[in-house]
Amino acid sequence: MTQPQSQLGRATSRRLEQVGALAGLGGRALIELLRPPWDGREWVRQMDRIGVRSLGVAAITTIFTGMVMALQTALSLPTLGVKYYIGTVVGKSLVRELAPVLVALIVGGRIGAGMAAELGTMKVTEQIDALRAMAADPVRRLVVPRLAATLVMLPALTLIGDLLGILGGMVIGVLQLGLTPAFYLNDVLSALTLADLGSGIGKSYFFAFFVSIVACHSGMNARGGADGVGKATTDTVVVSSILVLVSDFFLTKLFHLLG
Repeated sequence: MTQPQSQLGRATSRRLEQVGALAGLGGRALIELLRPPWDGREWVRQMDRIGVRSLGVAAITTIFTGMVMALQTALSLPTLGVKYYIGTVVGKSLVRELAPVLVALIVGGRIGAGMAAELGTMKVTEQIDALRAMAADPVRRLVVPRLAATLVMLPALTLIGDLLGILGGMVIGVLQLGLTPAFYLNDVLSALTLADLGSGIGKSYFFAFFVSIVACHSGMNARGGADGVGKATTDTVVVSSILVLVSDFFLTKLFHLLG
């Protein structure tokens, strides 16, 4: 076997091992998530760190996304009278697609990097090994609270982002396009269905699972001191973002078939 082929084989083997490790960690975390007793205090602490402290960035992202969508759509197709359907365009696009993906990428990148850095520091300072020495399960103590908090807070942030993005579109519709708030909101409410809302929120649960498991796996397998922690943080953002974008395509097809 030539050297390039050998390197390709080793790289492929490493990637497959990582996929297997991620799947194994995800399965273990889900099993432990369903087994009582639960550490409610730690869950609430993680929800505050993951969700409440990410509200600002999620709000800014979705508000301006809704504003840009409304303005760009109306200005790009002025002769078709699209401005009278801005509520439909903004509402459908945000609820089904843009809000879940953008919140997962922006907020997920923030919380994923934080998880990876925290767990990576614990790994290189041997705190995780100390937990194992005390017969404590690191998955239950460290991974499960972060997974549970992300599964609760990321969909909640997505729902808030839906509302704020629609309101951002309304601001442009009223101030720039001359629509009335009642006309805009009526258009939004008449266009949106429960299937639209279910599709967007359903995606956010998958995204939350991917982000938290990738972050925990990268952090708990960090090596090499500060450099290893930095690499784990970078890998978390890159891998979780790719998973969000790739899975979004397949989830869109799935929810379209179910809807």
